[in-house]
Amino acid sequence: MSQDDGEKTQDTPASGETKKLVAEKKRMAARLAELKNEKLRRQVAQMEAEVKPPAPQGAQQGEAQSSHMAPPVAAARPRPRHWLALGSFLLLVGLPLVLSAWYLWERAHERYVSYAGFSVRTEEIGSALELLGGVAEFSGSSSSDTDILYKFIQSPELVRRVNAQVDLREIWGRPGRSWWNPAHDPVFAYNPAGVLPSLFGTEARPLEGSIEDLTDHWGRMIKVYSDSGTGLIDLEVQAFTAEEARTIAQIIYDESSDMINRLSAIARDDATAYAREELDQAVERLKRARQAMTQFRNETQIVDPSASIQGQMGILSSLQSELAQTFIDLDILRQTARENDPRITQLERRVRVIEDRIEAERRKLGMGQGAGGVQDADAFANLVGEFESLAVDLKFAEESYTASLSAYDSAVAEAQRKSRYLAAHVNPTLPESATQPDRLTLLGLVALFAFLIWAILVLAIYALQDRR
Repeated sequence: MSQDDGEKTQDTPASGETKKLVAEKKRMAARLAELKNEKLRRQVAQMEAEVKPPAPQGAQQGEAQSSHMAPPVAAARPRPRHWLALGSFLLLVGLPLVLSAWYLWERAHERYVSYAGFSVRTEEIGSALELLGGVAEFSGSSSSDTDILYKFIQSPELVRRVNAQVDLREIWGRPGRSWWNPAHDPVFAYNPAGVLPSLFGTEARPLEGSIEDLTDHWGRMIKVYSDSGTGLIDLEVQAFTAEEARTIAQIIYDESSDMINRLSAIARDDATAYAREELDQAVERLKRARQAMTQFRNETQIVDPSASIQGQMGILSSLQSELAQTFIDLDILRQTARENDPRITQLERRVRVIEDRIEAERRKLGMGQGAGGVQDADAFANLVGEFESLAVDLKFAEESYTASLSAYDSAVAEAQRKSRYLAAHVNPTLPESATQPDRLTLLGLVALFAFLIWAILVLAIYALQDRR
């Protein structure tokens, strides 16, 4: 036997042992798989036995045989979390819905709604200062009268005024606040802040409350709708009787009309006061201008400088004509008489006198210069300039006075009529049937918000469980 044959004889036993180990591992793996499958089948059979009623023996044998063929599928059944979700739905949605429906149809009192609609009308007129040719113009109000009235209807001042005429606390608190009394309506009745509805039949103390509490309840019973584009205001007033609803609406309308009239009166007073101030200033300016003119005439002894100038110019023209005639006579005499003729001397003296007089008249008119080349301060040219300045001031003062007087008359005429007034396009109505509370709408809102709250809580709980 060769060496290669010996090596093959030695390797054969080792290879056989390896194959045996591999086969043993495969057999153990198959056994483990069978044990796992058997365990799963037992668990499934146990679960089916808990859910299904016991079957006949023959059926059990058939199932035992079929179990070796295909694993059964477990039937679905409710879990505890499902029952918890259903219970929370009934508690958070069903119960509030049932209680709300019971209260709305059994306890809530009928409320009547009175409607009213009105708007603020404004008379547009031209400004009195337009008489001055557009020197100045008044600007309109910076805030809308409709917005002012809208805020006024919601203000505590109007609540106090209305409550002084009708007892709002008694009107809106009449249904009562007791939960145990079936005739009371503690949800919709007036209840001051900090005073809980009574649980024992009667109120522990008189129902008063502050004006702020009454204003809060006013916002629930009085609805105001304003349209800024058209300037219309719609009013809805709720009360537990039709007559009281209309009475409150009528008082609100009357108080709103008075408020608009007060605003109009203030505007008229302001316009009249301004026009009166302008008139007083114009009168004072006219007095000063006339006093200055009178003082000028007293000092210069000239009433009308233009007439004086015309007279002075006439004198100057006469002197010049006289001077020309004297020159002619002198020339004629020189041609016919001797040089030492006394008549020539007399005519020459006459010429000098006339020339001096002409020079004096010219200086008086401002057409010449006095001694030292300085113009006379009392010259007619200076006096005429001063007179014209005073005349311009007087004319402007007179025109200002005329315009101011016209403006004042216009302001007084405007003050005698209402420039703003409240016009009702729907007078406060007397309701014939109760329209509040709107039970179906309120019930739908309760159902919607209750369902949303429940759904959010359930989703939050499931989200927390999924994170674990």
